[in-house]
Amino acid sequence: MTTPDTRTTRVAARDRMPSWLPRAVLLVLVMIAGFRLLGWTLGQLRTLLIDLLVAFFLALAFEPAVDRLARRGMRRGVATGIAFVVVLLACAGFLAVVGSLLVDQVVAFANHLPRYLEDLVAWVNRTFGTDLTVDKIQGKIFKDAGTVQGYAEQVANHALGWSARIVGALFQLFTIALFTFYFTAEGPRMRRAVCSLLPPGRQAEVLRGWEIAIDKTGGYLYSRAALALISAFAHYVAFLVLDLPYAIPLALWVGLISQFVPTVGTYIAIVLPALIALTVSPATAVWVVLFATAYQQFENYLLHPRITARTVEIHPAVAFGSVIAGAALLGAVGALIAIPVTATAQAFIGSYLHRYEVPEHHLTPDETRPPRRPSRPWRRGGDPAGDADAQDQKRNSR
Repeated sequence: MTTPDTRTTRVAARDRMPSWLPRAVLLVLVMIAGFRLLGWTLGQLRTLLIDLLVAFFLALAFEPAVDRLARRGMRRGVATGIAFVVVLLACAGFLAVVGSLLVDQVVAFANHLPRYLEDLVAWVNRTFGTDLTVDKIQGKIFKDAGTVQGYAEQVANHALGWSARIVGALFQLFTIALFTFYFTAEGPRMRRAVCSLLPPGRQAEVLRGWEIAIDKTGGYLYSRAALALISAFAHYVAFLVLDLPYAIPLALWVGLISQFVPTVGTYIAIVLPALIALTVSPATAVWVVLFATAYQQFENYLLHPRITARTVEIHPAVAFGSVIAGAALLGAVGALIAIPVTATAQAFIGSYLHRYEVPEHHLTPDETRPPRRPSRPWRRGGDPAGDADAQDQKRNSR
């Protein structure tokens, strides 16, 4: 028979806090604090991590060229330096050509600014029946010295802000270039260090994934470079025929921007030549836009499939979706690296998938095969009279 003291002891033991509960609560609090600290650290290092990601993919793009030079007996550091110098010279030449175009346009606009203002004032007077002059407008603008001074201070503050941004962007470019050089020059050593931490079975998978990434990233950039050269040459010829000024800078601009800016690069690239063409005549601008549109169709349906057939095969819808996803995750950097990342993932996953034969069905037609034509027995030696009798019987049955 249970005594009251025993019953009270059991109730107290049942109501007592479990011994593991304080440790569990402490563990949960430590995990929450750890995740918060990790999130804060990643937020602080976001810029550096993005720079490392960009440098890694640029190093993958440099790998094929550096490997070719290294196989010819050149030291890998020297080969990487040569590849960097070639790319830097190409970028500097492009910036110099496009920069000279912009400077010439700004100088020409500044020289013609008084005439533009007079034409604008004359149009306003004709349209709205006013009696304005350039001198009156200047007098009203500079009448209030405080307003002009405030505007000047605002412009100066914006100039300082833009200067700081330019310095930050230059430092970021230097950081990316430095890490790209190290990743490319020390590529084999870095891969050996990573694989030494993995078991032999995992090492083969990591090296295969790395090789796929090099092949797809390098192939993507080289195919884009080839398309950019062809596009620049075609637009250069068209601009010469249309007697457009600055044909070489504009052709280089269209070729590079249309290929290396994802999704909207074609539309951005044609804006500058169209604006320059407007200074010649509206008809010239229309012809520039028409040629760019026609060439884009030619490139999409003929050039692009042939050049990228052995490098990067991605469906246009998948490429568009990957660019949107990359831009949402990492901004402009994500949009730029989205396609090679998607191509690498697609090729790596495809190496583990097995595809089966699909049976013939009207819902799954094979577009690679020519469509079947309806059979016509009388063309194969049949009896036309018999066919006519069959048609008569069919009409009679109706």
